[in-house]
Amino acid sequence: MERVSANPNHPKKGSALRVDPITSEKDIRAIKRLLASRPRDLAIFCLGINTALRASDILKIKVGDVNGLRQGDIFRTREKKTGKYRDVTLNKTSHKAVMDYLATRDNPQDDDWLFTSRKGAGRLQVSSLNAMVKDWCSQINLRGKYGTHALRKTFGYHQRVRFGMGTPVLMRIFNHKCESQTLNYLGVEDKELHEIQLNDI
Repeated sequence: MERVSANPNHPKKGSALRVDPITSEKDIRAIKRLLASRPRDLAIFCLGINTALRASDILKIKVGDVNGLRQGDIFRTREKKTGKYRDVTLNKTSHKAVMDYLATRDNPQDDDWLFTSRKGAGRLQVSSLNAMVKDWCSQINLRGKYGTHALRKTFGYHQRVRFGMGTPVLMRIFNHKCESQTLNYLGVEDKELHEIQLNDI
């Protein structure tokens, strides 16, 4: 008998869980409005869609990693999944969201978790954040499959589609091993490849 995973969000061994990026700028603005009165959640959302960090890496940020940074400054983190070091730049949106959130904290210390759980002093867990992202998308009536990884994919989608960022650069940001992995990750489908070939030169 095949064993069924107790967690429906975990894919079967050897398969990949597919989630969608948030492709509409209107939907991104709607989520930001939804979270406007929740500085912690807004900061997580803005970091997720502006840095391409995995949820596990966002949630292990300490106050001291970002406290005192200015817009455009860089902090370094070690990715939990790959073990590689990554330099993360705070753009205008992510910097403002993080600093606004820090301003609500009561005398945070450098060694404190940046994103704490409301249930205690511990840090917010990935499973809780996954449920939160699903709820945010549901509240704005967004159709599709969403979870924590949707934030990272949203970064890639908009960098490629809106800003024309090339696959090799995104591959380095995502720390992928090959371009085909990045193309698959960004949801570049056969239909899109077909439409490109219809362009007359």
